[in-house]
Amino acid sequence: MNQEPKSIWKKSWTGWRSRWVWFAVLTVATFVVLFCLGLATGPETSMGKLVAFALLFATGLTLTAGLLVAFIRWICCWKNFRRFLFALACFITLIALFYAEEDWRGKHDWEKFKQHWEAKGEKFHFTDFIPPPVPDDQNFAMAPIWVKLIEANVGTNIAQKLYGTNRVEEEPVKDAERLELSVEDWSDYGSRSTDAGGNWQKATLTDLQPWQNYYRTLASRTNLFPVAPEPQTPAQDVLLALSKYNPTIEALRQASRRPDSRFPIYSHPDRPFETLFPHLAVLRACARILELRAIAELQNNESNQALADVKLMFRLTDSIREEPFLVSQLVRIAMLQGTVQPIYEGLAEHRWSDAQLAELDTELVNLNFLADFERFMRGERAYQLALAEFLREGLFRELRQLLLFDWGSNPKGEVVRVLFFEMCPAGWIYQNELHLCRFYQKWYLPLADVKEMTVSPAAVGAAQNALVPEFRRRTPENFLEPMLLPAFALVVEKFAYAQSSVDLARVAIALERYRLAHGEYPATLDALAPQFIEKLPHDVIGGGPLHYRLTEDGQFVLYSVGWNERDDGGGVGLLKRGGVDLNKGDWVWRYPQK
Repeated sequence: MNQEPKSIWKKSWTGWRSRWVWFAVLTVATFVVLFCLGLATGPETSMGKLVAFALLFATGLTLTAGLLVAFIRWICCWKNFRRFLFALACFITLIALFYAEEDWRGKHDWEKFKQHWEAKGEKFHFTDFIPPPVPDDQNFAMAPIWVKLIEANVGTNIAQKLYGTNRVEEEPVKDAERLELSVEDWSDYGSRSTDAGGNWQKATLTDLQPWQNYYRTLASRTNLFPVAPEPQTPAQDVLLALSKYNPTIEALRQASRRPDSRFPIYSHPDRPFETLFPHLAVLRACARILELRAIAELQNNESNQALADVKLMFRLTDSIREEPFLVSQLVRIAMLQGTVQPIYEGLAEHRWSDAQLAELDTELVNLNFLADFERFMRGERAYQLALAEFLREGLFRELRQLLLFDWGSNPKGEVVRVLFFEMCPAGWIYQNELHLCRFYQKWYLPLADVKEMTVSPAAVGAAQNALVPEFRRRTPENFLEPMLLPAFALVVEKFAYAQSSVDLARVAIALERYRLAHGEYPATLDALAPQFIEKLPHDVIGGGPLHYRLTEDGQFVLYSVGWNERDDGGGVGLLKRGGVDLNKGDWVWRYPQK
């Protein structure tokens, strides 16, 4: 007959009691080890934080180890092992069904949406927005001088990626042609007076005296720009300094006679995010040189040469018109503003003849930035879809650097993001493509009314407001939007301002032609059409007539109500740094007071 021991110390420690004891012992031992390591490696850590960290980590580690041992002991039983295999098979089946259903649903919804809008003429593949190829002898971008400029400014490797190894070798760049296309010494940037440049938006003309001083001072320590032994007029000294670019400019002028322009940047049509843009910096530099040169030519009474340079600027600006990339369009808009400046200065000082003004209007009338915006928006949508398709192919690890993720600031979050992209159903990417296109179709594409030639800032604001909840509510159907859906409010404003600049310049040209014919400006704009301008453009903002009035000094004020949609009487909004604030005030064309 068994008798229970009278003392509890003689009882056998089995079952849960022994397990709790082992758990406590292991936890304490782990805690001691972690605490000692913490003291040795981080003496600056507070004692309370160190104790709390060691205790929590030790408890979690011991608990995990205990559960793992328990699971191994449980699964070692054949009966339990069969149950585990059955449960695992059921779980895998459910996961497979979930992935299959989500993939089918996502692809089905996306294909249905795409077919519906493709029947209405919409295009969603990026290759549909790549300009068709043209023969090399008809292509401005394939002229030998252009290939040389690309290689000289961005290096042989990039040039060969664009134009091919053989083409670059056939037209080697001579040392004399390795021109740094800049109006100033890049290594000496910032030394020239920033007050020298004119700004038609602020009704200021270019002062060439600081430029003359800059070039003559620079000549004392470098021969980068030629100068005369004795000072000439500011315009003559500037033209002499820029004469180093005469061969390049003449070669570009010859190349500009080719009717088409297609830069070879589409080497990866299915991966547009890998596109290289070395030509944009060169184009911008060429336009800056031509702008300063045309202004100097006008001040030197060489209006015919100035007209030729302005027309070449128009050709350079037009050379990237069909590129469906945001950066290309922003560079093009910046080049347009530089092109308008010499036109403005020639008008302000009455240096253009009637025939020259007619030629300038012919160049301007062909510009339609609202139509360009609509085409660009569809190209941008296709660009984002190509990015989403790339993600759906499971190649996110190659793409993470292209998306400019900062892996150093939040590496844990990016690891979670990568794992999510690798493991999420492909159907979720389809749903994101669908969600993206619906937003474009509803909010972004109608922002510019090409038929009426208007832009509504209120509609842009509504689109921005609709974007906020899209970013705030994260679901499997829209988790890509913060990465793929840009905020286009500022972009729309830039396109609208570019078109307004074109319209104001055309009306100003018509006003100058009227003055040449009648000796004074008209009382109203109605007197201009159709003799001096075929049809008066209306205000891009709101569609009303442009505002116009004569001033006491015999000049005029011509303006659009601007982005705030309010008539500020021709007042220009300025930033603290001196630039023009497009969100405030009117968009004005007026000449400096005499």
